[in-house]
Amino acid sequence: MPADRPNIILILADDMGYSDIGCFGSEIHTPTLDALGRGGSRFSQFYNYARCCPTRAALITGRHPHQSGVGHMTADFGVAPYQGYLNQDCVTIAEALKTAGYNTFMAGKWHVGGDYGEGTDEAGDPTHPTPYTRGFNQHYGILTGGGSYFDPITLVRNDCAVAVSAAEDYYLTDAITDAALEMLEGHGGPDDPFFLYMAYTAPHWPLHARPEDIANCQGRYQVGWDELRKRRHEELKGQGILDEKWDIAPRNELSTAWENSPRQEWEASRMATYAAQIEAMDRNIGRLVSRLEQTGQRDNTLIVFLSDNGGCAEFLREDGHIGICPTQTRDGRPVTYGNHYDAEPGPENFFMSYDLPWANASNTPFRLFKHYVHEGGISTPFVANWPAEIPAGGIVHSPACILDLMPTFVEAAGADYSAAAAGRDIPMEGESLIKPLAGQAWSRQDPIFIEHEANCCVRDGEWKLVRRHPGPWELYNLEQDRTELTNLAESEPARVLKMSAQFDEFARRVGSVNGAEFDRMVVESGWAAGDDAVSASRPGGYAQ
Repeated sequence: MPADRPNIILILADDMGYSDIGCFGSEIHTPTLDALGRGGSRFSQFYNYARCCPTRAALITGRHPHQSGVGHMTADFGVAPYQGYLNQDCVTIAEALKTAGYNTFMAGKWHVGGDYGEGTDEAGDPTHPTPYTRGFNQHYGILTGGGSYFDPITLVRNDCAVAVSAAEDYYLTDAITDAALEMLEGHGGPDDPFFLYMAYTAPHWPLHARPEDIANCQGRYQVGWDELRKRRHEELKGQGILDEKWDIAPRNELSTAWENSPRQEWEASRMATYAAQIEAMDRNIGRLVSRLEQTGQRDNTLIVFLSDNGGCAEFLREDGHIGICPTQTRDGRPVTYGNHYDAEPGPENFFMSYDLPWANASNTPFRLFKHYVHEGGISTPFVANWPAEIPAGGIVHSPACILDLMPTFVEAAGADYSAAAAGRDIPMEGESLIKPLAGQAWSRQDPIFIEHEANCCVRDGEWKLVRRHPGPWELYNLEQDRTELTNLAESEPARVLKMSAQFDEFARRVGSVNGAEFDRMVVESGWAAGDDAVSASRPGGYAQ
């Protein structure tokens, strides 16, 4: 524990894959994050909760999303664990850190406050909690799951709607950082510490980036997704993030070989735009780091960076519909959504996604994507930097998860979680990471459990039991086979039985429903879930 309470900055990327930053094997230019990672600590086996809403609920409460009311997304399924918004049986990081005298700020995407549609009239009511009502002194950002980077919907400052004018040179990634820097003005240091939650929407679709940022990335992806996966895999091994013995997972069966793609130039442009969104985010994180250096606060500021899920193979289906696309731009041009060959990705008047083959590359070397709890869906690059306390150059290979951040921040801040809980029996579910961050030996005491849309997993030491709904349990020894290529379920029936019983007990405890019950709730609610979100008709790039 440091003598002085640190400033704490939590940075969350949106829909960014495991190998999408330089210090995790990428060709994408991320000098700020690379410096933070190599100058601090990287975790090679850090898990999120597979998708936007459940990850955010777990992240800011330190409890499983079902326990805080966000067991699925923001629709209300009629039962408490799936009500779609944060309940009162949880404490947010902001509420906890206030017990230690912290100023608490948030800039960016909320997405744990129920359904909003395109308006914000319900913001702050009991069924639509906002950052401002859950412990944050100030908030600027969006309340829903995504949208235009040039004219976002549900944009608020605290709980008041904000409109973007037609004349404004607006880009959401820049605006989130502008707001954060404004909030921090005059704050920081041992007598006035702050907690800042920076929840960027980058690189979540749509593919929206400034022309100059796209130009900087053009020409980089003509090598195609197959070669990109090979290069990233080799770089990850070279950096010591991955074990040499772990083979890369085969190209996803819904993809096609790059050499057979009929529109390589257009495909390369899509990936270049996606990369531009990440590079813009890195540049903005650099602005924040520069401010800390200028104010003499850099050494005693803990900065954590991660992504909310694996790379996204969705076709514009984050919330089961395409309701976050404006009908026209700020200057009156019609907005077209869908992946159209005759249009370049990036500008304000098109909503595109980068699709499954590139998401497969983002998740190198793993299988599957966002939504799923195989390694490609839940593995995140994780960077922690705190010059006063974290030795440079460390790589932690022990499994950890998003539930661990709340207890880590509470310990670092010297906060009183029990006081924030006000007598309620709502313990944190994670384990503090202060020891491994400080370079000390550490291994997790309890298994990691994750469930989303009836996709389930248990990670216990070197073993992982995982199921893709509605399929059977699969079993992998991740010490030998991190990329989940050799299913040992048939040869280890006793282990499958033991670990599946562990999962069943977890599900009963947190209120997670089984696959049949989840399917029933989806049908009754009209929600488009699971594979529906990745199987919509696409114009090309891979097999249907």
